[in-house]
Amino acid sequence: MTSVRSLLRDPTSLWPNTIAVSYILLTYLGGWWAMFQNSLPLFVLGVVAVAHGMTIAAYLMHDAGHNSIFKSNDHNTRLGRWLNVICGSNYGTYEDMRYKHMRHHVDNCEPVTFDYRSWLKRHPVIHRIVNALEWAYIPAVEFLMHAMQMIAPFVYDHLRHQRARVVRVALVRFSLFGVILWFAPLAALGYVLAYILFLTILRFMDNFQHSYEIFYQLHDKAFVPPKKGDYQYEQTHTYSNLLSARWPWINLLVLNFPYHNAHHDKPTLSWHRLPALHAELYPDGCAQQLEFWPQVVSFHRYRVKRVLAEEYGEFDVASELKSKQAVGVNALSFLVAF
Repeated sequence: MTSVRSLLRDPTSLWPNTIAVSYILLTYLGGWWAMFQNSLPLFVLGVVAVAHGMTIAAYLMHDAGHNSIFKSNDHNTRLGRWLNVICGSNYGTYEDMRYKHMRHHVDNCEPVTFDYRSWLKRHPVIHRIVNALEWAYIPAVEFLMHAMQMIAPFVYDHLRHQRARVVRVALVRFSLFGVILWFAPLAALGYVLAYILFLTILRFMDNFQHSYEIFYQLHDKAFVPPKKGDYQYEQTHTYSNLLSARWPWINLLVLNFPYHNAHHDKPTLSWHRLPALHAELYPDGCAQQLEFWPQVVSFHRYRVKRVLAEEYGEFDVASELKSKQAVGVNALSFLVAF
């Protein structure tokens, strides 16, 4: 009989990944239970639990996308699809998300399809609404991108085969949410708040991890990015935004995703091994490592300006943060596949 350990790419990842999956189930299901209780403390706990369960699910899905959990691509895909449902992003396929993210790694750029900035400029009323929501700390740009994820099969011909699937997923998810809204409106509100928190966490982590250029040619097979395969460019335009360097265990709150230079050095390395690789690569300190609080300040200060910001390219994020000039960029989440 085949053991689970023998199916893993890294046999030492059995317990870390078992704990991660168990934690996702505990926080997501337990959080929903808490939001249904007639108790304000449990409601708040439930919102935080659901948001964090989805956060860990997203970063574990990211690992599955790199085939760093199982040896078999099929096993990673099955896990990734399940995690995609937990993240509420299964309007788009796991396979499309994986393709886009692999292009990010191979091409050393941010390959996308939908230029939401130009679209907002053409729709000034929606642009003003988005700015107002972003000012109020509601990630409107991310919600716009998720909405486009649902609309995309009806807009782009290469995705038209996904139309029936999107309709089925939308019917199931909106029907379930409608039932919850009818019988437990507070729990429905809790899920909305949890999703806002979840998207905010992911966009904060994405904000300053790269200074790659953005190209709107994700599905142009003839396009060759100028820095494709350039390892030096990749490392100098990638940043490790640790939540804490003094207490490394804090980075487990986002499944060690902040060790981003180490991740780009060995993309198939399991998340639990990244701190050790980071220490091995940078024994005298990582020049690409960012301080936490300057990121928080910039994330807050430029939350409206960031809506149209597209400042990626030849600039140093670390120095820009120190001078309080780093704006960051929205809509680069690996949850959105176009």
